[in-house]
Parts: sequence; C-alpha cells; structure tokens
Amino acid sequence: MKRTGPIDTGCPVLRSLKHVGEVWSFLILRDALTGATRFDEFQRNLDIAPNILTSRLNSLVESGLMERRRYSERPPRDEYHLTQRGRDFKPVVQALLVFGNQHFAPEGESVVIVNRETGEQAEPVMIDRCSGRPLNDPVFTNAAGPAASERIRRRYPSVNQLLPHREADR
Repeated sequence: MKRTGPIDTGCPVLRSLKHVGEVWSFLILRDALTGATRFDEFQRNLDIAPNILTSRLNSLVESGLMERRRYSERPPRDEYHLTQRGRDFKPVVQALLVFGNQHFAPEGESVVIVNRETGEQAEPVMIDRCSGRPLNDPVFTNAAGPAASERIRRRYPSVNQLLPHREADR
C-alpha cells in the first residue's frame, strides 16, 4: 500500500498542517479572520469552486477551527464562525503575511498589519513571553517535549541535553 502523506509522529507542525496546510483551508481561515462568515463571501473573495469550498468548510468544522450556524431555514443557509481554536490561528496568518512581504513581494507590500486606533503600521515579531527576546534569536531551538514519541526524541535533544553543564554536575 502506498502512503499518501507523512506518518504522524506526534510532530505539532505536521498535525497542524493536516488541518490547515491545504491552500484553500488556509485562505478560508485568512478571510474568516477578517470577518467573512458566509459561503458566498468566501466564494466571491477566493474565486473557489463551490464543491471545493464546501469540502474545505466541512473539514475546518470537523477540525474544530470553525463552527456552522444556521441563519436561514428556507432555503437552508449557514454561516461559518471561527472557534477559539480558529482565532488562535491569527498570529500564524500574520507571520506568513510578514514573511511573504519580506521575501516574495518584489513589487512591495500588498497587505500590511496596522493598528486600527492609530493607523500605524505594525512591525510584528514573535517573542518569548518570559524573556521578551525574539524567537528568531539563535538562543532558541526546538527540544523534545514531555509527550514526545521515540521518533521525536531521536530527532530533537531533550531540554536537559541543551542546558550547559554546571561545575557542580562535573
């Protein structure tokens, strides 16, 4: 039997991509984060075939990223609202927006993030809440977490392996 994708090793990146890694799903979430809720809005904004949109919306609902709410019985019509899980995806969309502007927009920024109170353009960075340091600082790396599978433990060091050894430990 041929595999159709990567084996789920417990990697959080892979697990997330299984739910939002398909292009249409990502773009639907992007539009939902800016206020779109109705099928026809998504279809108009994305120029997506109805059958694909239906499939992607169903998948996002099944993944717990969106919820379906009926707004008309005749004809039956639903709105699609982000759940907390879906709203938690906003920094991912914003990070990709910034990355795309920085690396793949030779014509310049087509969409920017602004403070709606001041109109100032935001300059987002991901930071560690405890230290305030940007996560792209070389001091930060990935380590196997407490629920890591054996495969992940072979791939990533443990936190203890990353810590410098103290004199008392020698």
